[in-house]
Amino acid sequence: MPDLRPLGRTGLKVSPLCLGGNVFGWSADEDTSAEILEAYAAAGGNFVDTANSYSAWAPGNRGGESETIIGRWLKGRRDRDAMVIASKCGMQPKGLRRDDILREAEGSLLRLDRERIDLLYAHEDDADTPLEETLGAFGELVDQGMVTAIGASNYPARRLAEARRISEDRGLPSFEVLQPRYNLVIRGDYEGALQDLCREEGIAVAPYTPLARGFLTGKYRLDKPLPDSVRARGVIGWLGDERALGILAAVDGVAAETGASPAQVALAWLLAKPEIPSVIASATSVAQLRELLPAGEVELSPDQVAALDAAG
Repeated sequence: MPDLRPLGRTGLKVSPLCLGGNVFGWSADEDTSAEILEAYAAAGGNFVDTANSYSAWAPGNRGGESETIIGRWLKGRRDRDAMVIASKCGMQPKGLRRDDILREAEGSLLRLDRERIDLLYAHEDDADTPLEETLGAFGELVDQGMVTAIGASNYPARRLAEARRISEDRGLPSFEVLQPRYNLVIRGDYEGALQDLCREEGIAVAPYTPLARGFLTGKYRLDKPLPDSVRARGVIGWLGDERALGILAAVDGVAAETGASPAQVALAWLLAKPEIPSVIASATSVAQLRELLPAGEVELSPDQVAALDAAG
């Protein structure tokens, strides 16, 4: 895996591939999750993303399963402090009120078996809670040494800009990392005002769903049966979408030119953007992980980037 990259102004350095923990305790059981984490660390990876709500949607789960699995894996490891762990609050329970943030952070620390969360995101914007209250609660966690840096997930440009202004005016920690949904197929959530803001203010960006639920891996094709996957239903519509199929064809073309896999090309397109030091991708097996790991070493030419840009 390539060298670690600065995560904006957080002071943290991270791997270009951030291992998504949303599948832990869901489509990857604890033993498989531990094998994936072990293989990731052995390859030099150091950045793991989770949330206190993962994976509450799976039958029998309550939320917190992903953090618990990561915490058990970390326990006793010599390199546990070298791993950069990102988690989120605000979805379970919904909202970003002070008391909820403080309580959720304490629960996450217990499950992760850690004294500090390296990066804590607000999982989504809470328009019903003043930003001053939310940022003040994050400030308490930073002051107490429970959190190193804070980030925002799924925030629109206007609210992120307002939060940054409040932080500056009141001497509170700023959202220094943004986690948006962003990939070659879904571009409107990020490109435009949000991307401009991040570039202007030096906010690091760590996109999720970089492979469009697996569509950009190339394993979903019109002439092939759908794989037996929990994500397969989410990509059926793209198989009948001319634009999406054109994007996949462009990815295939660049893959043929570079010798990389389609998944690696889709990730490399994101990593070529100066504000994106790392992309969040999950794997349900060690084999899947090993296909993703080389993405940070794939260098796309300006013409190749332009061809992918134009396809979308």
